[in-house]
Amino acid sequence: MRHRFRLLTYCIVFLSMWGCAAPSSFRVTDFGAVGDGKSINTTAIQSAIDACHQAGGGQVLIAEGTFVTGTVLLQSNVELHIQEGATLLGSTDPRDYQSIDAFTDATGQVRGKCLIGALDVKNVKISGKGTIDGQGAAFHQGPLKKVLADQGLTKEEINELMGNRPFLLRFVRSSGIELRDIHLRQPAAWTCHFFQSTDILVDGIDIYSHAHRNNDGIDLDSSHDAIIRNCNIDTGDDAICFKTTSPEPTHSVTVRNCRLKSDWGAIKFGTESMGDMHHIDISLCQIHDTKGGGIKILSVDGANIHHIRIDSIEMTDTEMPIFVRLGERRRTYRDAPQQPVGSIDSVTISNLKASTRSLDSSRVNPPSGILITGTPDYKIGSVQLDNIEILVSGGGMDEHTQLIPEEMPARYPEFSFFGVLPAYGMYARNVTDLKLIDYDFKLKADDQRSAIRVQDVEQRQFQPKTKK
Repeated sequence: MRHRFRLLTYCIVFLSMWGCAAPSSFRVTDFGAVGDGKSINTTAIQSAIDACHQAGGGQVLIAEGTFVTGTVLLQSNVELHIQEGATLLGSTDPRDYQSIDAFTDATGQVRGKCLIGALDVKNVKISGKGTIDGQGAAFHQGPLKKVLADQGLTKEEINELMGNRPFLLRFVRSSGIELRDIHLRQPAAWTCHFFQSTDILVDGIDIYSHAHRNNDGIDLDSSHDAIIRNCNIDTGDDAICFKTTSPEPTHSVTVRNCRLKSDWGAIKFGTESMGDMHHIDISLCQIHDTKGGGIKILSVDGANIHHIRIDSIEMTDTEMPIFVRLGERRRTYRDAPQQPVGSIDSVTISNLKASTRSLDSSRVNPPSGILITGTPDYKIGSVQLDNIEILVSGGGMDEHTQLIPEEMPARYPEFSFFGVLPAYGMYARNVTDLKLIDYDFKLKADDQRSAIRVQDVEQRQFQPKTKK
């Protein structure tokens, strides 16, 4: 409760700060910005931000028009306000972007460039009902190579620019961050990345991110004391993702009342997971039309994931509603030393109602509702599932009942790699303490597999719903 009190106190102070006398306003057009959708306005917008900061803080205003820009960096005590009808549009030239705190992610790609960045700052805000659009489709390799070649760049110069696709927003080692109401669109990589940052409020934003690969929505990375609420997120990759690309933990986070759609994972822990993740509370969220997993809890690089509470979740047309994996990949990031194998413990998922996708749109056919698996040497600790209802598509054949999925302890943790499971409701193995209370697994079509299959589960308690 202490961290929640601290965060509540912070929010009151923060909102009071912004809600007092109207802050000084700095219009980007007064600094030479032109909202014609063509002119590059990086210098003008950065000048407005710097002037606002030097004046002690206030609001940088982007009103009517479409303003093209490369990387701009927020400064302490500055609010970037984009009015409804205005658009901040990312340049399609990779030379217009800066890299801050570059790192290599789990896919082996260098990251760090961004459209809007914040590095070692305090009390920053992005608000308004306008739009920030990264034009990520322009960064596909084929078209981009041609554009750069037509501009006379050498092959070496082109290859150097091809990597490090820009994120839309990046906050690094910063505190007192607020995002409110803004529309975030089509980055070339992740949409919104918080790294080693704290005191974060994300409220009422809308994300659509399908322009390229690795299009995550919100990534909380080695960050803490955060609230995410009332958001609508539709992504090609993870929608809301907790990760740790450093040994510092991600903790003390509340997610509430969000609507999520993803082609990979709607609510996800990992895969980058060097540091711990704990005391994370997620509730009252809707997940729909998700090709990957609804809830994925993955520790594979050393994270100790514990005290996770997920409650009151509705899912429709989700490929696998729950996937929990403790693995032994042990990948490193940012030159940190390799961590020992981590753990997963004290996880509670309650009041979940879900349906799986149709057979013709599932990568694993026939699908299953839940997969929970540690490894023979490293077992998952305590997991409790309470009041779980899953409608599964069915289709399992008699031959599927004898399947034993491979262990694959060091492989990338994706449920589809385990293939068809021998149970349609839940398959669990290598778990110390598993409770499944008040569950109801229903079928859309016949399935020869059993509802539940477990292997090497030391303590178990399974209690189906009482039929009325």
